[in-house]
Amino acid sequence: MAHSTAYPHLFQPVRVGPVTLPNRLIMGSMHTGMEEAADGADRLAAFYAERARGGAALIVTGGYSPNPEGRLDPRGHGGLTAEEVPAHRRVTDAVHDAGGRILLQMLHAGRYAPHKGCVAPSAVKAPINPFTPRAMDEADVARTLDDFAAMALRAREAGYDGVEIMGSEGYLLNEFVAPRTNHRTDAWGGPLENRIRFPVEVVRRVRAAVGADFLIMFRISALDLVDGGSPFEEVAVLARAVEAAGADVLNTGIGWHEARIPTIAYMVPRAAWRWATARLKEVAGVPVIASNRFNTPDDAEAAIAGGACDLVSMARPFLADPDFVAKARDGRGDRINTCIACNQGCLDFIFSGREATCLVNPRAGREGQYVAAPMTARKRIAVVGGGPAGMACASEAAARGHAVTLFDAKPTVGGQFDLARRIPGKADYAETIRYFAGRLKEVGVDLRLGHMAGVEDLRGFDEVVLATGIVPRRPSIPGIERTEVVSYLDILNGTRVAGERVAIIGAGGIGFDVAVYLLGEEAFEAHWGITRDPNVPGGVTQAPPRAVPRRITMLQRKATKPGAGLGKTTGWVHRLTLEQAGVAMMSGVDYHRIDDEGLHVSVAGEPRVIPVDTVVVCAGQEPQRDLLEPLRALGVSVHLIGGADVAAELDARRAIDQGTRVGLSL
Repeated sequence: MAHSTAYPHLFQPVRVGPVTLPNRLIMGSMHTGMEEAADGADRLAAFYAERARGGAALIVTGGYSPNPEGRLDPRGHGGLTAEEVPAHRRVTDAVHDAGGRILLQMLHAGRYAPHKGCVAPSAVKAPINPFTPRAMDEADVARTLDDFAAMALRAREAGYDGVEIMGSEGYLLNEFVAPRTNHRTDAWGGPLENRIRFPVEVVRRVRAAVGADFLIMFRISALDLVDGGSPFEEVAVLARAVEAAGADVLNTGIGWHEARIPTIAYMVPRAAWRWATARLKEVAGVPVIASNRFNTPDDAEAAIAGGACDLVSMARPFLADPDFVAKARDGRGDRINTCIACNQGCLDFIFSGREATCLVNPRAGREGQYVAAPMTARKRIAVVGGGPAGMACASEAAARGHAVTLFDAKPTVGGQFDLARRIPGKADYAETIRYFAGRLKEVGVDLRLGHMAGVEDLRGFDEVVLATGIVPRRPSIPGIERTEVVSYLDILNGTRVAGERVAIIGAGGIGFDVAVYLLGEEAFEAHWGITRDPNVPGGVTQAPPRAVPRRITMLQRKATKPGAGLGKTTGWVHRLTLEQAGVAMMSGVDYHRIDDEGLHVSVAGEPRVIPVDTVVVCAGQEPQRDLLEPLRALGVSVHLIGGADVAAELDARRAIDQGTRVGLSL
């Protein structure tokens, strides 16, 4: 197939150290959890090989620590032993057989290591780790430098094309550089030349160990986003120093893990940090890679064409679609299954001790589990409901050869994602609708939109899948029928407009989304106190007070913390955003009535009246199953998926996974 001319810069070869890459898109490092699994090597081999076949110019593994102190997963042991080389060789051979190249990421977690015995430049505890690190002495420093060099040499023996040295995100090398975490007074602390000495020495020692024809990538923190971080002048000095020590390419890291600023979640605008990489490229003498919140070939092309970088690194987008690069290259960019930066299947899983997968692509990391059942006969299948579960099911079943008809009462597909895309920061959810709408057409699904399917419509089908979603639960509160009481559906679909004083009944994921929606959009950098002033350490200042259009009170019956069930890596962002906007949150609430005075409640037994113009009900959902019993009475084979099966918190990851599995099994 002829290559697309839509992305001419992306598909220009580029020389990076000892290798020439065929395009400018690399798969950046992302821990998957498979690294510690008993069968991890074979699964990683299959996982990375698929992405190499899909066109990734270069792949970087998840992080492996050079020694036990630095391991990021307590299940790991640190180091790369001679006994482990054959397992790694299976991974590198698979990638090379698929036409790709792969680097081993060497990551010493420093004070982020979640176990006793962690070490750091100084004994300064990280706010996100319960363990206080031990300050490294001279022997620790010398041994750790030896460990980096030894690991790089083992990586070469294992068939890797190079290594990435993790020097950003607040891990050990970054901790040596920043005054925030380096309080030393010896040769490894104090003035800048001493603080950068450790990362520079790591690069020098690695280069000496592996020779000139082995690729060394250094991930540098272009923007720390924490107080006590590095001003850009110091970043520039470090960049030039690691180049001189032997780094072939600089990969941009943004923000420490403890930063109270989101860097890759969906509320971060696409390509938000391109300017920070562009600043680095101006002072660099080697190729520079941009990263963080790139999820389309268009944004990658624009960054390279505009001179901000030489290459673009993406991690989660390769979970969402292993063929990302091939589709862009072949003029099928509209067929890319776009990462929506939700973090629900990847980072939330990893930080909860589970293996990574992907909300929009449940096959990711579990490729062997999704095998289509043998098709003995072509069936007529009806799928009722065009939300995420229904779209996934219909497309999988039709791709196998079944005759599939998809019904939805709305004129367009999308279901709850059509509401989600309206929340500030969630515009990318529309990309999932776009992807599935294209796939439904591609595999020949007969769409019956704008039509509420009834029992008569479903006669004659061999199988019926109900993906009919949910009905919002309406709590039994005196006055709930009043005109100022509305459902979250009314607010998000624009049929009702909230007043100035709003009470939200329910503080789960939907309640938080509604609150964010009612507060409206705000400029990202101003909201989080991000500054482009190169002289400000860490690139962060005090954010100005937010002007808020409404006074919002969120309430829940549960005594737990509001938002306790939100995503591990995004929940804190929601809570902080609402806190900054002055949103009041109440737990352990008993609802009494709604009348002209407002919403009458008790909190911990104390009665209160909340004056309101609008009450938005986000009190959970019930499965929509009106068709289930009538169809069963007719003897029709019926399957429930998505919200029609389990309505709790509208779990889109589970819905798409379930829809995919059922579509493969019919």
